[in-house]
Amino acid sequence: MTAVLDGKVACVTGGSRGIGEAVALRLAEDGADIALTYLESAERAADVVDRIKALGRRALAVRADSADPTALRDAVDRTAAEFGRLDIVVNNAGIGVLGPLEDLSLEDVERVLNINVRAPFLVAQAAVRHMTEGGRIISIGSCMAERVPFAGGSLYATSKTALTGLTKSLARELGPRGITANLVHPGPTDTEMNPSEGPGADVQKSFIPLGRYGQPSDVAATVAHLAGEG
Repeated sequence: MTAVLDGKVACVTGGSRGIGEAVALRLAEDGADIALTYLESAERAADVVDRIKALGRRALAVRADSADPTALRDAVDRTAAEFGRLDIVVNNAGIGVLGPLEDLSLEDVERVLNINVRAPFLVAQAAVRHMTEGGRIISIGSCMAERVPFAGGSLYATSKTALTGLTKSLARELGPRGITANLVHPGPTDTEMNPSEGPGADVQKSFIPLGRYGQPSDVAATVAHLAGEG
């Protein structure tokens, strides 16, 4: 049976761990060749690449700081050059800086906005130069774009809310070209960034009807659906 994404190429930012890792592996399972960006651990990125190749797909890891515009654009262009096309980009890389408003530094503001807002814009901008009809731009947001149940989330919520405007505008502009743009807003998800047994986890669980965190594979399944032909 032919996999739904056979012949497609995807680029996943922050694809060496957490949600990004799960997304990269799921898209590979569905047939796509994968390029992923990482920042800190070449060993972990190489492990994900090996697991993708074990599925019979091509894979590439590119070190790129999402706060570096040149590195991001180069990663997208390298993906298209290495694989001969680019069909799907997943803006997953992000950081969370929480704390009282008066304690947040200018450096905090700039880094969060650069990685969580500017980077997805630049990745989309670079990607559409390579995409044709059927292209997919998918960004990972946060439930905090809509609901902020505790104090200290002003900067993070601001950055994730901005993705709503970006995604709506991309959809309007690129839809006539057959390129879709979608945004996934996960709730608390069990990753290194927000472990299900970490500090504050019990408070977050108390807001969740099921009383538990989601898994990265849950988010990856939604991304895979949006990346498909539907």
